[in-house]
Amino acid sequence: MTNTLSADNLHRTAKYFMDRGTAASHQEAMAMLGRFGLHVHVGADIAASAAKQVALLSLVNLGHRTLLGGVRVVGAPECTNLTTLSTAPTLRDAIATLGGMCSDAANAVAPIAVIGDGEAPPNTVVGWRLTWNGWRGGVAPLRDQLRLADDEHMALAPMVAAACLMTEVFSYHAGDHPMAGRRVAGLSLWRPDVDWREPSADEPALGYLPSRLWLIGLGNLGQAFCWALAALPYRDHAEVELVLQDFDTLATSNASTSMLTFHGDVGKKKARIAAAWLEAHGFKTVIEERRFGPAIKRENAEPGVALCGVDNALARAALEDADFDFVVEAGLGAGPDGFRGISVHTFPGSRTARSIWSNVAVAAASVAHMPAYEELVNAGMDECGLAILASRTVGVPFVGLLAATLAISELLRRLHGGATFELISTSSNTLDDVTTIPAEVTTPYSFGHLAART
Repeated sequence: MTNTLSADNLHRTAKYFMDRGTAASHQEAMAMLGRFGLHVHVGADIAASAAKQVALLSLVNLGHRTLLGGVRVVGAPECTNLTTLSTAPTLRDAIATLGGMCSDAANAVAPIAVIGDGEAPPNTVVGWRLTWNGWRGGVAPLRDQLRLADDEHMALAPMVAAACLMTEVFSYHAGDHPMAGRRVAGLSLWRPDVDWREPSADEPALGYLPSRLWLIGLGNLGQAFCWALAALPYRDHAEVELVLQDFDTLATSNASTSMLTFHGDVGKKKARIAAAWLEAHGFKTVIEERRFGPAIKRENAEPGVALCGVDNALARAALEDADFDFVVEAGLGAGPDGFRGISVHTFPGSRTARSIWSNVAVAAASVAHMPAYEELVNAGMDECGLAILASRTVGVPFVGLLAATLAISELLRRLHGGATFELISTSSNTLDDVTTIPAEVTTPYSFGHLAART
């Protein structure tokens, strides 16, 4: 990172502590993140389980961007990488590629995560178990001894568990939620409005997958869409067509929030980085580098379903102008009090996209009086630079992944005759409180699908 702080090299999670007034400078906020770490304990059973490897690699990818003290994996065997989340041949290679470290040393002082048959060291100070079953995933304190089937049926469920774990670990380190480390947290992707620990009688095996999608925005949310799609059990990724739309260029700050971005990618186009990653995993991609807006019109031969993950109200308002058959829009909250917020809208719905986002301009609460920003002024930053820096949102990758799993599950539920929603709204910090509005009209999903690998 350069010596001069700017919106382009700001660590978006460090900004949380700047905006709260907890850190007196960006350097102090980064030092705080440097003390945040995690030890993940796995067992020999991970060698034969793609789902457990999905949970682990998702956790490593999320964790190394936020927990700058490092993510250490204890007990990882020498075994084949069974996932489609990394092209690395072995699990240990995949861990290293995604920013994690393999270790044989256990540490009872560091926060502990356990996957599968892993064992936490005696006298662990704080620890959680990642667990899942079917479409449901989450975490529980080790003392609760909660363990579900940890089955192989739905790859997004272990991703949910990983994202929930990161939510809890971050809150524990940040000290901003008194129940972090003491509560159960999870989500059902089949019925987001019910307790994730309880199975639904109509929860199906995953049999069908979307085959043709248009992804709008390839930042935090868009890259999480790619990560989640890559884990789904497609028989052949070459049969999947993805249009990738983003006009923007990757900055250093994107590495702190976006799951496919590493520091060597800075300066490259977001859509091209996403395309390169997806194509390395066998997907067929088309790149669209125009800004999304009212001028964009889908042709009949192009994918009719869009996944949108942009934070621009004007682009969101134009979602129905492009003649998509169906749109799932995911959005994240902003600011130190709202960055954990998640909303998922679907269109067509009872309200149009334009009616929702045409008049959403709300002045953000000023943080310029906080010590970290006063320090920048004293160091010579001008008012324009300060305003731009202060306007950037706090961001973490694990909230984006939770939102992405909810968005993609809206497609999967429709493919399997499940509940359909016009709105899902929640926070990664309060997943036991999910607001849903059922879709008024649902037609069969006829926008392209493939049979899942069994």
